[in-house]
Amino acid sequence: MSLRPVPAPSVPEATARVARAAFRKGCLAMRIRDELGPLFEDAQFASAFPRRGGPAWSPGQLAMVSVLQFAEGLTDRQAADAVRGRIDVKYALGLELDDPGFDFSVLSEFRDRLIAHGLEKLVLDRVLERVDELGLLRAGGRQRTDSTHVLAQVRTLNRMEFVGETLRAALETLAAAAPAWLRQTVAPEWFERYGKRIDSFRFPKGADARQRWALTVGRDGFTLLQALYAPGTAAWLRHVEAVQVLRTAWVQQYHRDEKGVRWREGKDLPPGRLRLSSPYDIDTRYSVKRGAGWDGYKVHFTETCEPGAPHLITNVVTTDATVPDVEITAPVHDALAARRLLAAVHLVDSGYTSAALLVAAAGQNIELMGPVRGDTAAQGRAGDGLGQDAFTVDWPARTGTCPRGQRSISWSAQRKPTGTEIIRVHFARTDCDACPVRAACTRAKSKWGRSLTLLTQPQQQALDQRRREQKTDEWQAAYGTRAGVEGTISQAVRVTRTRTTPYHGLRKTHLGHALIAAGLNLHRLDAWWTGTPIGTTHISRFARLGLELVA
Repeated sequence: MSLRPVPAPSVPEATARVARAAFRKGCLAMRIRDELGPLFEDAQFASAFPRRGGPAWSPGQLAMVSVLQFAEGLTDRQAADAVRGRIDVKYALGLELDDPGFDFSVLSEFRDRLIAHGLEKLVLDRVLERVDELGLLRAGGRQRTDSTHVLAQVRTLNRMEFVGETLRAALETLAAAAPAWLRQTVAPEWFERYGKRIDSFRFPKGADARQRWALTVGRDGFTLLQALYAPGTAAWLRHVEAVQVLRTAWVQQYHRDEKGVRWREGKDLPPGRLRLSSPYDIDTRYSVKRGAGWDGYKVHFTETCEPGAPHLITNVVTTDATVPDVEITAPVHDALAARRLLAAVHLVDSGYTSAALLVAAAGQNIELMGPVRGDTAAQGRAGDGLGQDAFTVDWPARTGTCPRGQRSISWSAQRKPTGTEIIRVHFARTDCDACPVRAACTRAKSKWGRSLTLLTQPQQQALDQRRREQKTDEWQAAYGTRAGVEGTISQAVRVTRTRTTPYHGLRKTHLGHALIAAGLNLHRLDAWWTGTPIGTTHISRFARLGLELVA
């Protein structure tokens, strides 16, 4: 399928006449066409298509269809039907009223091309560029970021279900790819054991019986892998994706040595970030947050929040469910810098902040505005002792002074196992033993008295400053703007399929989130042009009654 780029068509006269008669006050799709013009051009997608072959449907129009599709939470079939039957969509695309559209499978093929050629960001970038051309978006100002969970399109499996289903998935694939070889390899009882989907309700009763079943599955898996890697087996079978997943899963879940096959337990298991959780989506991971667990991904939305301008999503990051928010802050700043949309103030919750990030953001002229953790020392946590903030640190002299005026006797640069640089400051035990406030300061029984653990000077000073700031009413009032991003998450969930992905794989899921962001931006531009106020927080009748009683 080849591409012969042509300019975006103007709206046919008949289509415009009928659409304006049907929508006298306009609608989202028509208003986007009128205000933004043709958003996408075929030439922007030229790298995703070969030069030879039958003509492809216009990728510029497919991109517009995709954005409208995700803006309304439509399936591919519903989106293709909308192109054929909805006047407003024909108006947005510049199609004749009798245009037959395309088969719904074209949309999934188009998304595959975007992913294969690294064009996942193109659609959102183009929307932001066009809005910037209209003067509705600029660098500087305030932006805010938050995340939400995304459920994968797979079942959540316990360990026994996972290993059984992984082996069954490999057998299913090999049954289609090499049935004759598989028939000669497997034992007869395997057809009964792995012929149906693996569910926990089919497991034998009792912990010992289930343990034996899991070890049987482990031995069967090793038997299959040994046969696949035998000298006489066709080499291409080893490279089948399901076989590679089986091999990885067995390394993660089982031990095999001269004593036989046994489960890995506890610390012998790989960390959750590396551990496969489904044989059907190798990118998904299982994570727990605030007591709730899910198998899937996380999506982070960054949006502008300046008064007097539409609040537009400027960046989207999709990760597996185990990636902590703190690892996303720097990539968000880099992505905004690449788009020339760096914020002057970036509002985030405590999950996105650290001393190192405060310093790094300041280096990019960004105020990373989010709370940081309090003093983690025992005295600071207790609240009634002498925390670290009670001590004075003289950085040039490399000494610390306690509230009673005693100076430290040791200052050493060290490094945590994670690689973080720290400074350990020790006070003499003789000074601490004779101190009248020792009980509120330290209970040390080593050769040292009180000890302080500091970060490097820029990080420690940034951390101390933020701890002081976040206690003030002025800082809390300014930080209140961050709460608005919760509304963005709510809108994304209500209008689109943000919290459930219909795709397998991180890259496909991320492309869906980028299209969702572009679609939400169209909704927000439409609301801006029509003067529709931003929705307020919903309060139930019962909760409202309670507020009235308090008032």
